[in-house]
Amino acid sequence: MAGTKGINLKHGMSHSRPWVIWTDMKRRCKNPDRTGFEFYGEKGITYQDSWESFEGFWEDMYKNYEDGLTLERIDPSGNYCKENCRWAD
Repeated sequence: MAGTKGINLKHGMSHSRPWVIWTDMKRRCKNPDRTGFEFYGEKGITYQDSWESFEGFWEDMYKNYEDGLTLERIDPSGNYCKENCRWAD
């Protein structure tokens, strides 16, 4: 992945499903070239500061994760954060 050369990824979950979900969340919020940006970043949807790292995201969200579930915001107009996100089918 571009931009990761030389980064020491200590969590051992690179390219796992939770890691892909996290990277997609960040891209929707921050990358204007990303499909869906108009529904997220362009509308001001962002994520909590500690979720800038995968470790911060995973620390908050690992507990109820199961394969097949997706990351969902409880309040669709709210930001991605521990209090406003859940795993849903």
